[in-house]
Order: sequence, then structure tokens, then C-alpha cells
Amino acid sequence: MCGIAGSYSPRGEPPQQQRLEAALRRLVRRGPDDQGIWHDAQVCLGQRRLAILDLSPAGHQPMLSSDERYVVTFNGEIYNHLLLRQQLQPAGGWRSSCDTETLIEAYRQWGENCLARLQGMFAFVIWDRVEQRLFAARDRLGVKPFYYRWSQGRFHFASRPGALLELSKGETQALDPDALRAYFDLGYIPAPLSLYSGSRKLNPGHFLLVDAGGVREQCYWDFKSIRPDAALALRSEDDLADELQSLLVSAVRDRLLSDVPLGAFLSGGVDSAMVVAAMKLAGVAAPKTFTIAFDEENFDEGPAAQRIARHLGVEHIQEKLSVDQLLDLLPMYVEEYDEPFADSSAFPTLAVSRCARQQVKVVLTGDGADELFGGYHHYLLMQRLGRLTRMPRPGRMALQQALRMLPAHRLKLLAGALDATTSAGLFGYLRNISKDYPSPLLPEVLASTAVTADSFARTAAGFATDLTGAEIGMRLDAAYILPGAYLQKVDVATMAFSLEARCPMTDYRLVEWAMRLPLEYKLRGGTTKYLLKKVLARHLPAQMVYQPKKGFSVPLAQWLRGPLKGWSLELINDHSLMSRLPLSQANIRRLAQLHQSGRRETYPLLWSVLMLLCYVAHHELGRDIWPNSARRAA
Repeated sequence: MCGIAGSYSPRGEPPQQQRLEAALRRLVRRGPDDQGIWHDAQVCLGQRRLAILDLSPAGHQPMLSSDERYVVTFNGEIYNHLLLRQQLQPAGGWRSSCDTETLIEAYRQWGENCLARLQGMFAFVIWDRVEQRLFAARDRLGVKPFYYRWSQGRFHFASRPGALLELSKGETQALDPDALRAYFDLGYIPAPLSLYSGSRKLNPGHFLLVDAGGVREQCYWDFKSIRPDAALALRSEDDLADELQSLLVSAVRDRLLSDVPLGAFLSGGVDSAMVVAAMKLAGVAAPKTFTIAFDEENFDEGPAAQRIARHLGVEHIQEKLSVDQLLDLLPMYVEEYDEPFADSSAFPTLAVSRCARQQVKVVLTGDGADELFGGYHHYLLMQRLGRLTRMPRPGRMALQQALRMLPAHRLKLLAGALDATTSAGLFGYLRNISKDYPSPLLPEVLASTAVTADSFARTAAGFATDLTGAEIGMRLDAAYILPGAYLQKVDVATMAFSLEARCPMTDYRLVEWAMRLPLEYKLRGGTTKYLLKKVLARHLPAQMVYQPKKGFSVPLAQWLRGPLKGWSLELINDHSLMSRLPLSQANIRRLAQLHQSGRRETYPLLWSVLMLLCYVAHHELGRDIWPNSARRAA
């Protein structure tokens, strides 16, 4: 697990090593154990190392292949690297026991076809000194980030956008209006977009070829077109549960490979409990598990996590805070999320990462289970509302009109959902944080950009034609929201404390199996994650398994009416910030007024505005405008 960065100039201009060193300084938390730089006349490759496998200097990067033709800088873990070694014979034998060497030798022998053999999370770049070509790849589900830029005849790449900006200083950095539109639709910027025009994220499951002719991107793995397999429905439920448990244990066992202490996040929910139960089945006698508990009962998963930990027999470490103490993490939040990011659950994720890093260097998490097995409430909504969206237009419009006349705002939102005529359109509406609020963007930006739902529709057009609304929603969540929001949230929060996070639910074999699993084993009646809960119920009492989904949330609505009220108003009335962005100050003030009045809960969209303003203040202007508690912590 590391941070990587580098530049390539096909014109043979000397790489600017001082810029690479500045970029690597932005990645120190991702790799505090070692730094390496390799360069020739065209390429400069850098790496910050977090040593997990082979802690000796033999794991130093960038690393050359045994024949010295290839050079790699690598971020991630290859869980099956010991098995791959049995198929590889580097000249002179193996020099280390680290997976970086396995990766570069796999590429030396199999070229780009090595990707089909890799089981892991990764973002890496390999320079071919003979062909004068870069090869870059990102793992199948997008667990590890990869940003790049082709500008003025140079190619730059980095693990984080802040490091990429260091490499491309002096080049034009204009805000991308499509990225801003997507950000205010979703609360994050989805791949391939990035905040600045010309900068991009490599899509999950894709690789790049870069040479004097430019940049070419190609897909090497895609789960979205996999159809549910009717043959699975003919098997017994116990048989399917056995197979699912076996896949889960295999995915977890692979992710136990480590030369440093390892543990797991444990909330009171199904997903992390299933991962910890699988760790026990994989042979870990007493895993260390970590939870953040809160004084406020409405947000506290501590008691539920403790009950699960006691039943599973694990070593449980819990830190208790008041929810408001999370505000002390705001400076780190803005510094580490160096692209606007509005998921406030990053606060407790940072807190639990800080807690875990005091004991271990690697944690397993439950991320990905909701998307694979139907854990979100909006899948049930898509099933129910889908029938309404297929109503003949006159009946649908009459129902809309009636709903809009009723006083309850939830019914007005339901009326808005009836504008959707496809499952992808309905998904886009349900996932959109803007809903019917006044847009923060200026009208000219709205006129020149498309809603993110259009991207969802284009992606869904490649799906099987007989998928249900819920199945379409799960695939779109796994393609967009999981890698762009949730996996990024965990990656940044854990790496802020030099902690490696591994996500067994993103194992590609498990993903492919879940895509083939019929919907009746995901949603049954009002039960979500039906089969996954059946498996977990083998290891926990039913009352621990079948409890309402709580989520890892913070009281953002109350914060913006309480301790953050003055701070938020200061930000949205700061002309020096607002004038740098294509924002409608009048609409943003309207959002704030609606929220402060209590008539509407506009906080998701309002928070996205505030995080964009914080980004500009901190990363562009070098100013920090924190609330009082966070100012003291900073």
C-alpha cells in the first residue's frame, strides 16, 4: 500500500524531479516508511511506501524487473502473489518476498494479460524501456485511486489529485463544468471526471497505454453485463448459502496476507459482522476489531458492536466520543480529501481509522456488500415505484398533479420520481442530492452540462433487457457510487493515518457470483440482503442479524443549525471565495434559509457547497476557515 506519482515526456525533455519530490510530499501519509525515485530521459517515477509485505529494503520502489527492461511503481496488494510466483521464473531467482516483484515479473512474462491473473487491489504504472511506453492499470472495482493528466505533451499521474497538481504546476487548471454538475448531483465527482479540465480518473477495471501517440484507455473487466442465472434458483437455499459462505471465507483468507498486525472495523451492522465471522472461519482465533461509539444514543453503534464482538469472541477495541468531537477532524477532512467530497460519514471513518492505527497497520472492512446483495432501501423503492413509472402518461401525470397538491414534502418528492420513465432515470432521481432544490450552479453552467442521470442511462443501456429496477440499481451503485464515493471515502480516511484497508466484498469472484444470483435471494418481502443475512445467522443470534440498518452517520442537519451555523453563513457570504466559482449566491443563500427555517432538510446539497468552498479556500488560496472547535484542533 503506497502513494505513487510520476511524469512522462515523449519529446525527451528532462523530467522535473523537483516537482515529483513535491508531489511525493503530498503523499507522505499514504507511505511514511520509504521514498523512491527512478528516472531516465523521458520518465520520472516516484513512490511513497507503506510497508506491509517484506518490510526489508528489498521491497523498495520503483522496482526493476529481473531483465531490467521494465520499471514499476505500485500502490496496492496482490493477494495471490505467492501462487503466481509458482508460475514465474525470474532470472537469478527472487530477490524479495514482496508482491511488487511478483507484479513486475508477471508483466514481464504475460504483458497486459497479467491483469486477468491478478487478485487484489491496485493502481500501478510500468515503464517499458525498450518500447518506450507506459502501461497503467487500476483494479477491477476501483478500490485504489488513479488520477492522470495529458497536457502540453506531458503525461502526469498520481494517487491523489493534490499530488497531480504539483506535477502539472504552470499548466492551465480550469474547473471542469461537467465535474461540478456531477458533484452537485451526487456529492462526489465520479470517474472519469476530475475537478479540473484535462485531469481524469482512470475507470475501474481499465488500463492505459501511453506513448508518443497519446493516451489510450481500454476495459479489461466488466461485471455490469452479467445476467442473473436462473439455474441458481433451482438449487436449495442451504446450498447457495454454503457457496456464498465459502466465497466469503476465501475472499477474507486472501486478505489476511500480511507481515504487520491486522484487524477489522466492526460496526453493529451485517456487513462488517460477516467479515469478522469469516475471519474466524479462516482461522484467525481472536481478531482485533475497532468501533467508534458515541455519547448520543441515536448515532451510537457501540453497544450493538460490543454484543457482536462478545458473541464472536474477538478482541474488541472501542473509542467513545461525543458526536460534536468529530468536528475537530474538519481540518484533516479538507486536507486529505483533496478533491471536493461531501459524504459526512467520512468523519466517523477518520475517527475509527485513527483508533485502529494505534493497534494495527491493516484493517478489513465490509464495504461493497450493500451493492452486491441488495442492502439499500432505495432498491425496494425502485421495485415499488418502477410500476408507477410504467403507467400510461395521462395516468402518471394525473397522479403527479395530485401528489404535488398535498402538503407533505415527501409526497412532492414522490411526484418528482414519476418524471422518470426508466429504471436508470429513477435511480438517478433517487441518488441525486439536488432533488428539487434551487441549483447552486449558475444557469449557463446548467445549460452547458448534462445531469448525471444521463450517464446512468448510457451505462444501463448495456445491461440485459430483462433486469428488474432493483437489479439495475445495484449494478449502477456498484459501477458509480461504490468506487467513487464509498471506496474513496475509506481509502482516504484510512491512508490519512497510514492504515491499509482491504475490502473482501469487492473480490471479483464474489462480485461475479453476486451478479448471477437471482433477485429473490437479495430482496425478499421487506428483507434486504436476504441470503447474506441467512449466512450470518449461522454465526450470530437472529436479533443481532435482523435489526434496522443504522449506517455510519453524523448529525449534519443539526450541526448546520447549531455549532456550524455561523461558520456556514460566513463561508457562503465570502465574496473572495464565491467569485472564483460559477455559483449562484442567491440560490445558495436560499438553500441555507430553507434549512435554517426547518421547512426543508437541504443539508446534503448545502454541505456539498460548503465542502467546495473549503476546498477552494484551503487548496487554492491557502486559507483555512474553520469553526471554533476545529480551529483549536488544527
